[in-house]
Amino acid sequence: MSFLAHEENGLFIKTSTVLSGVRHGFSTRIGGVSPAPWDSLNLGVGRGDDMDRVRENYRRFCAALGVDEHWAVLSKQVHEDNIRHVTADDCGKGLFRDRDYTSVDAMVTDTPGIPLVVFSADCGIILLHDPVHGAVGAAHAGWRGAAGGIVYKTVRRMQELFGTDPGDLRAAIGAAIGPCCFETDADVPQALEAALGAEAGPYITRRGPKWHVDLKGVNARWLEKAGVRQIDVSPDCTACHPELYWSHRRMGQARGAQIAMICL
Repeated sequence: MSFLAHEENGLFIKTSTVLSGVRHGFSTRIGGVSPAPWDSLNLGVGRGDDMDRVRENYRRFCAALGVDEHWAVLSKQVHEDNIRHVTADDCGKGLFRDRDYTSVDAMVTDTPGIPLVVFSADCGIILLHDPVHGAVGAAHAGWRGAAGGIVYKTVRRMQELFGTDPGDLRAAIGAAIGPCCFETDADVPQALEAALGAEAGPYITRRGPKWHVDLKGVNARWLEKAGVRQIDVSPDCTACHPELYWSHRRMGQARGAQIAMICL
């Protein structure tokens, strides 16, 4: 299992070999039309960038993946653990239609042709594929989502809706802030320990008065607890690579956002 880089019509996209059987991609900053501070492939909405430029960026990204941007469904991320079962009625929400949901940090579907989209600028982004039952999922999991076990709950939701066997699931965790740069106060490790107990220990390191947290490791542990065995984890830290990714920790609010997208 590994993450691969692809250049496609000026775009620089990452994919995971564990998801080779389904259309998917993790975006970077490269290949779009947005000016600074969103330069250039900004796929985040509501960040001050002109929506015509954002839609053109989606057109380019979706063309590279071979999917229809008009069918894409965008999450509405508020760091909670709500999971939406996406159907054809949701197509275009967030990009061409208003979202009629206010709290969606994860989405699942078994409808072909619907690209699911989650955003990141340091937080964890996880894509899931059930090749047996023909279903996919996408989750956003920052430290609050990780403490809430949202990826675990997303796997359970796929079991309930589609009959997914976690042992069949394939999961890819995209670029996120790494333990090298994710320095926190005590509230973050306390929340993770409250959720995972001693299992959180390997992902938390104290350095003086601060803690460093391995967010990707925590999300991978939740997937393992759910029974997922095929898990690919991007080695990239968003804060270490501002040439490729936006990082809220490094850049604050004046920035764009990258996405993870998956489509049956």
